[in-house]
Amino acid sequence: MDTMAVLMFISGLVLLVAGAEVLVRGASRLAAAVGISPLIVGLTVVAFGTSAPEMAVSVRSALSGQAGADIAIGNVVGSNIFNVLLILGLSSVIAPLVVAQRLVRVEVPLMIGVSVLVLLLALDGRLGRLDGALLFAGIIAYTLFAIMQGRKESQAIATEYADEFGGATRAASGHLMNAVYIIGGLALLVLGAHWLVESAVTIARAFGVSELVIGLTIVAAGTSLPEVATSVMASLKGERDIAVGNVVGSKLFNILCVLGLAALVAPTGVNVAASALRFDIPIMIAVAFACLPIFFTGYTIARWEGLLFLAYYLLYTTFLVGAAANYPQLQSLSSGVFAFVVPLTLITLGVALWRQRRRTG
Repeated sequence: MDTMAVLMFISGLVLLVAGAEVLVRGASRLAAAVGISPLIVGLTVVAFGTSAPEMAVSVRSALSGQAGADIAIGNVVGSNIFNVLLILGLSSVIAPLVVAQRLVRVEVPLMIGVSVLVLLLALDGRLGRLDGALLFAGIIAYTLFAIMQGRKESQAIATEYADEFGGATRAASGHLMNAVYIIGGLALLVLGAHWLVESAVTIARAFGVSELVIGLTIVAAGTSLPEVATSVMASLKGERDIAVGNVVGSKLFNILCVLGLAALVAPTGVNVAASALRFDIPIMIAVAFACLPIFFTGYTIARWEGLLFLAYYLLYTTFLVGAAANYPQLQSLSSGVFAFVVPLTLITLGVALWRQRRRTG
C-alpha cells in the first residue's frame, strides 16, 4: 500500500478536525453575540460547523466521478448513523442527556421525514440536480425557521451562553477576529477534504474494498470526529442542549445541505449504489425512528439507552466489515439481527414508554 496515501489520509483528518474546531469557535461566538439560545446554536451553528468536514468531503467527492459519488453517499449516510448511535450513545453513557421537548416535537420528526425523502428521491438510483435543489432549499428554510424560533427564546439563556464562550458580545475587533477564525477554518477544511478523498480512494483500491464501504466507515467516522469532540465535551460540561442539538442538527444538515449541494454541483448528479438503497439508507431511517421513542421516555437519554446505541453501532460496523470480506457467517449475523435484536429493542422501548405513561398518568 502507498505510504504517501496513508500519510495524506492522516494529515487530511488532522486538518479537518483543526479546521472544524477553529470554525466552530468563531461561528459560535458570533452567534452568541446576536442572542441565539444554546439549543438553537447547537442545532444550527455548532451542528453546521462540525458537519463542515462532511460537506467538504462529499462535495469534493461528487466532483471526482463515480468512485467519489460512492464516498459522498457513504460519507453522509455513515456519518448520520455514526452521529446517533456512537456520539449520542457515548455522550449519554458519560452523563444522561436531557432532551428538550422542542426536539421531540419538531426536529426528530423532521429528521425522520428528510431521511425517508432521500430514499424516495434515490429510488431511481440517482440524486439529480433537481433533487439537490429540493434538499438544499430545505436547509435554507429550516435555518430561517430555527433562527426565528431562537429569537423568541429567553435572552437570559442566550446571555449565559455568550458568557460561556468568553464574551462574544465584545466590540467590532472581536467580531473581526471571529470572522478570521471562520475563514481560516473553512480553508483548512477544503485542503483536508482534498487530501482525505484522494487518499481514501487509493487505500480502498489497494485493499479491494469498495468506495461505498470506505465512505460508510473510515471517512464517515473521520469526518464525524468534530461532532464526537463537541458532544462529549458538551456532555462533560453539562451543556446537554449543545450535545443533543449538535447531533440532531448535524443529521439534518448532512442530508439537506451536504447531499443537496453535492447533487447540485456534480455534473450528472450523484449516483446511489443499489446496496445503499437496500441496506444503508434504510438503516439510517431506522436509526432516525429509534430516536423518537427513546427521546420521548421522560425526555432523557439514559445510560442504558446509550449502551444500546453503542451496541447497535458495533453490530452495524461488524456487518459492513463482514460484507466487505465476504464472511460466510454474515447471513447468520443478519438473521440474528432481525430475529433477536429488533424484537428485543421494540419490547424494551415499549416497556419504557408504558412506565413513562404510568408515571405521568
